[in-house]
Amino acid sequence: MTDTDVAIVGAGAAGLAAARTLTDLGVPFVLLEASHRIGGRAYTEEVSPGVPFDLGCHWLHSASLNPFVAIADSFGFHYNTQGISLRIRLDGAWAGETVQEERDAFFERNLDLIAQAGERGRDVAIAEATERDSRWTAPFDYFISLMASADADRVSTLDYHNYNDTGENWPLKEGYGALVARFGADVPVTLNAAVARIDWSAETLSLTAPQGEVRAKKVIVTVSTGVLGGGHIRFDPPLPGAKQEAIAALPLGNHNRICLVYDHDVFGADHPHGATLLNQGSEPMGFSIRPFGYDYVVGFTGGRFADWLERAGVEASVDLAKENLKRAFGADIVKHVARHSVTAWRGDPWVRGAYSAALPGQAHQRARLAEPLDERLYFAGEAASPDFFSTAHGAHLTGIRAARAAASSLGREQNVETDAADSAG
Repeated sequence: MTDTDVAIVGAGAAGLAAARTLTDLGVPFVLLEASHRIGGRAYTEEVSPGVPFDLGCHWLHSASLNPFVAIADSFGFHYNTQGISLRIRLDGAWAGETVQEERDAFFERNLDLIAQAGERGRDVAIAEATERDSRWTAPFDYFISLMASADADRVSTLDYHNYNDTGENWPLKEGYGALVARFGADVPVTLNAAVARIDWSAETLSLTAPQGEVRAKKVIVTVSTGVLGGGHIRFDPPLPGAKQEAIAALPLGNHNRICLVYDHDVFGADHPHGATLLNQGSEPMGFSIRPFGYDYVVGFTGGRFADWLERAGVEASVDLAKENLKRAFGADIVKHVARHSVTAWRGDPWVRGAYSAALPGQAHQRARLAEPLDERLYFAGEAASPDFFSTAHGAHLTGIRAARAAASSLGREQNVETDAADSAG
């Protein structure tokens, strides 16, 4: 049995930020992580020696407001401030300028329709607020499924509007997962410690994990709504109805990536770095092509289609990506694929999805999810962020917020300046 001031459940971006903040404030804590690694949905692996691939988050979204930019700078990481532009590959040929402009105008017009609904406080499905009878509806819905990890009929216009998007989306060369892991490298954490029960019936809370029991004055819960909504942690007494409703209103969608690794560069230096493949009779599919000069491409799937493809298995995902590439660029384009890596976030037992999207009519639930219970049970994570949900930095900021609130309720003096804690900690 371990006694501490604060117990943190989950060592993703939120949990690590909470731990670093409590360290700076001099508050004792225990950090429990169900997985064998830290980082949560920030995870980088090498698909070949020295070649990183992000299975989870990859872009420094809203970069001018993103604390991970300063963290990346402090650790010597590199990022591309130009972002990525997806050119249209239409039935085997690059689309002309007129077609590109038509697509861009449709996207801009429909994003404006979402914004108008949000500004009026209209909380309906994106599919209800946008144009449904256009050749560009399917590509637009595909775009939404990647941004929200859920389909347009399952995403709230008001929630989407509330996201603070500066348009600065910078990919990380060394990997976002590697950055989060570096940020948390010095944080003491107990791995393979899946919390099965949190008893908050008494003044001192107790947590049950395979290694034993932890007793704490405060608990910060940072696990996903997929884990919370699935009942994988038992709360005694059960969470109040309002909290359970908030969790159910913010389900995780799905977003998976299919990485095809080449044995050499088959595209050439002048090839666009991103493409949306529109092949007749197939779902739209976007690809990142040789990011940072690495010899691989990454195909993206989202929403229900990502779920269906994940259930179909790794080989089905690889076959789909190859077929789309062959139809777009010719059969030779896949002859030199040497290996692959395919994500499966819905099946990850410690996450159970990609990131949260508020259901239509439920945008207000993020604030409810973030509310502490009895100043003893605190909630953090991307789903609890009002304006940076679905991002690592959104989770990071909620972790800092929860840690400060817990420390304050313990009567500890906050001796760390806000700006410093919001950056590297």
